[in-house]
Amino acid sequence: MEGPGETNVLGEPLQPCSSNPLTGFYRTGYCSAGPDNASHHLVCIEVTAPFLEYSGAAGNDLTTPRPEFAFPGLKPGDRWCLVAERWAQALAAGKAPRVYLHATNKAVLDRISFSDLRAHALDLN
Repeated sequence: MEGPGETNVLGEPLQPCSSNPLTGFYRTGYCSAGPDNASHHLVCIEVTAPFLEYSGAAGNDLTTPRPEFAFPGLKPGDRWCLVAERWAQALAAGKAPRVYLHATNKAVLDRISFSDLRAHALDLN
């Protein structure tokens, strides 16, 4: 399945990140930037326990479900569209989770370098 007319950081059609849990700012399964790049949930990650601990300590609890936002709460191994700035903060702290480049939106490249993303890629040989 191809992305909704958007491109990934490799210059290819954006691939889905996750349908279980259903992710993306628009809850489409894609790390879509949407109209006018309104969403910053652009980095498709694989959630890790160290990242969840770091995020919680930084004031962003990603483990507690928030049904009012269609947020199920995350656990290690889940894929999730993460806010670009949060990924960059985790990178600076040495806690950046691994990334699926095929499902990471190219709109992130004005916030995070491709070399940093590639260094954390799960889907490159």
